[in-house]
Amino acid sequence: MPSLIRFLVVVGVLAGLVYGGLYALATFVEPKPREMTIRVPPEKFER
Repeated sequence: MPSLIRFLVVVGVLAGLVYGGLYALATFVEPKPREMTIRVPPEKFER
């Protein structure tokens, strides 16, 4: 039983670290807007 509790604690700590990292990335990192150019071949317009 103690090994199960230790395993659950380790998994919980790892999940908390992952969640915290994702939250930090979503909160503190601002995306830089830039122009995008996508070339569409003329065959896509023909039917």
